[in-house]
Order: sequence, then structure tokens, then C-alpha cells
Amino acid sequence: MRQEILVACYGDAMAGPAQKHVVIIGGGFGGLWAARALKRARCRITLIDRRNHHLFQPLLYQVATATLDPSDIAAPIRSITRKQYNLAVLLAEVTSVDVAAKKVSLSDGGELAYDYLIVATGATHSYFGKDHWARHAPGLKSLEDALDMRRRVLLAYEAAEAEPDPERRRAWLTFAIIGAGPTGVELAGALAEISRYSLRHDFRRIDPGEARVILIEGQPRVLPVFPEAQSEKARRQLEKIGVEVRTKVMVTDIDADGVTLAEAGREERLAARTVLWAAGVAASPLGKTLGAPLDRAGRVKVDPGLNLPGREDVFVIGDLVSLSVDGTPVPGVSPAAMQAGTHVALSIRRALDGRGDALHKFRYWNKGTFATIGRGAAVGDLMGRMQLSGFPAWLAWLGIHLFFLVGFRARLFVLFSWAYSYLSHRRGVRLITGQPLLPERRPAATQTSATQPPASSPLAPDPDRPAATPAPDQAAPRQIQS
Repeated sequence: MRQEILVACYGDAMAGPAQKHVVIIGGGFGGLWAARALKRARCRITLIDRRNHHLFQPLLYQVATATLDPSDIAAPIRSITRKQYNLAVLLAEVTSVDVAAKKVSLSDGGELAYDYLIVATGATHSYFGKDHWARHAPGLKSLEDALDMRRRVLLAYEAAEAEPDPERRRAWLTFAIIGAGPTGVELAGALAEISRYSLRHDFRRIDPGEARVILIEGQPRVLPVFPEAQSEKARRQLEKIGVEVRTKVMVTDIDADGVTLAEAGREERLAARTVLWAAGVAASPLGKTLGAPLDRAGRVKVDPGLNLPGREDVFVIGDLVSLSVDGTPVPGVSPAAMQAGTHVALSIRRALDGRGDALHKFRYWNKGTFATIGRGAAVGDLMGRMQLSGFPAWLAWLGIHLFFLVGFRARLFVLFSWAYSYLSHRRGVRLITGQPLLPERRPAATQTSATQPPASSPLAPDPDRPAATPAPDQAAPRQIQS
């Protein structure tokens, strides 16, 4: 029945329809730009994604740090493509690709045939073989990740406010970010601003300004992809707003209580109840089903035209692709994905128009790289020809990100949120949502100090100590399990 519905709605490309069928897997930058470039092509397009929205990933960290609302950086794919009448959207998850049979298999057992296939499924977190770290150090790739990260960060301050033990309180007010690439640097800068400004007057028992934000990087400098001078400027700007930058430090273990570090042959234990992961990514597992050679990160090695070796009907773009142009690897950034999406769409249009299947070489135009550090602070490298830092780089970063946001509403709301945060030092979306992951602490019955929180504080008891049994006429302290 499912297969019949798919054929009825999206056609069966193997049944010989008048128009060729192009299947695009992934509604990110690469997939969406490819679909747009095929708007006037003589073909049918099916865009498949397991989520119903396109996500502007470069601003995910601002959702995680309570500056932006999720709807500000995401838009329904159906809404974006509603006027593209040769395109249908299918909410589904692709589990494998049969290149020989020219079919994709879906998680619910359905199949979809294609004439041309564009795979743009991106990347996910990589913990370098330590996948159990994910429970204690979440990464940032989706809206769910961002909301979980926001919840953990805001709950850490709530836990510190209710914690009577000074050592435990310090652990709750210590935030460790693993990885000092653009995401790690941006997270660290935003968390430092939250502690120094946004939450400054919101608590009574703690001073949020005493929070430690520690950025940990295994390489010798932050932002390794930037020129060395820009990396040093970024480091100085981070330290200026209170971030502790630690380079040449390796992480050997992560658990619920903190991080174990190795530096210069010695180990160190860092007590930090909030650890955030920004250190590595791994290619989507779908790439393994294409039958093409992979690199060490699981990315698919493609021909210069972004097609699978020996196949002119299957293309791979975005974070899933492994390709060097003039000796320089194409980076896994949104501009590269957008350019690749447009490139493969033009290649398909050449074939559809009968101009032959010869594929021209993809060339990535590096328009520049930016990383924001905080309010009025950023660094930027414009193709190695011009380097910006400080307020000018920050303004350029704002303009570039506003330009590439999808939709007028998103640009308007993001601009308003940024203006509010800049003028007021406040964060407008400080909401703790989802199932609270509340910390352990001593039960209320053991509290005697007048400065300790009341027995009704919604915190789970310390599992190492027995809970007090309330008297018959007393209500037990409210407990919420994680």
C-alpha cells in the first residue's frame, strides 16, 4: 500500500514517464539550492527530508544560547517551495540507495525510483569512537540539539542557585566547550555574555558573573582554519570577555561530573556539570550505501563534477562530499553546499536539454569565512586578501547571515532580536522547555541554613544520602526525575 501511494503521488521513474525524475535527498543548503536551480527544468523533482523544515545551521548556537527562537532560523520546506510546481516534498527517511537499480529505500519500507539523484544528507556529530560521551556532551546539529543545549545551560544556573555546597555550586557554574572551531568559539563567547550581562540581576544567591567558561582545543590555536593572526585576535577577544582559552589540551574522558584532560603528559580533572561538544563531525551514514570510496571521515569521494565515479546520474554535495579543488579541500560550510547544489542542477539541466552528459569541473568560490565572538566582536578572512576583526567584522557577519536567511519574516525577526540583545544586553528566549534534567542535591530535610532554598525546591535528592520521610501532615518535597 505504501509503495502504491508513493507511485501515485510522486510517480515511478522506471515506468517511462514523459519527464525525467530527479530525487533530492536532504533539504539543507545544498539540496534546497539544487531544487531552486531546477525550477524551470523539464523534469519532476521529489525532495525528501526526515524533517519538514530547512534549517539555517550557522545560527543554531544563538538558539542554544537563548538569543533566537527556533522559528527564526527554520522554515517549512513546503512553504519555501510552494510556488515550484515541478517539485513535491516527501517527509521520510532514506535508509539506503541502490545505484544499480536507481532506487532509494525508505525507513517505512517504501521505495522511490529516480533518473537523477542528488544526495545532500550532511553530517552528524563525531566523538572519535567515544560515542558514550554524547550523553554528557551534546553537539549542535539540529533544533532538538539547540533546545537541549539551551535547557542544560539555563538549568545549570538554576541548580547553582539552589545548591548550598560551594564546591558543587562552582561545578554547576563551570561550562566547558570542547573544540575551538567557529561553533566552539561562538558558543564560548555567547555563554560568557550570558553570565556577565544577560543573567546579571536575575539571581539572589549566586553571581552569574562568576561563571567559568572554558574553551578547550587540542590544536595549538583557536579557529585553526583561519590565518594565524586572526586566530590570535580571536583568542584575545575571547579572553577579554572572560573566556578561559586552553589549547594543546586533549580530552580523555567525559562524564556527568566533568572532563578529564591531558596536557603535556599530565592528567587533570575539571569539574564541570555542563559540557558542550563542538570538536568533530562525521558524514551521514547514507554515504556508505552508495558503493563509492570514502575518506577517513566517511565522506564520499567524487569526480570533479561532484558525481559518483563512473556514474553521471548520481551526485553528492554538501558535508557528505570529499573533493579537493586545485589542491584545496572543499570545506563543509554552507556557501560550498549552495554552490555545489547550483552546480549539479546545471549539470542535470545540460543533460535534460540534450547538451550531452559531459560534466564540467566544480570550482568552489571562497567568499570568506567569519566567526563571531560576542557583542561587537568577530573575525573574518576574505579569501586571504582582506582580514577583519572587531566591530567591522561583526557588522559584516551580521549582514552576511541576514542575507542568506530564507524569507523576509526570518530576516525581520532576527534583526529585531539582535537589536534587542545589543541594546539591552538581554536574551529574549530564556525558556527552559522539555523534560527538566534537574540536578542532584541534598534533600530539603537536611537544610538548616536560612540561605538554603525551601523544601519545595523542585530538585531531585542526592542519591548518596537517604531522603527524609515527611511527617503525616507535611507534603513531601516535589521531585522531578530526569
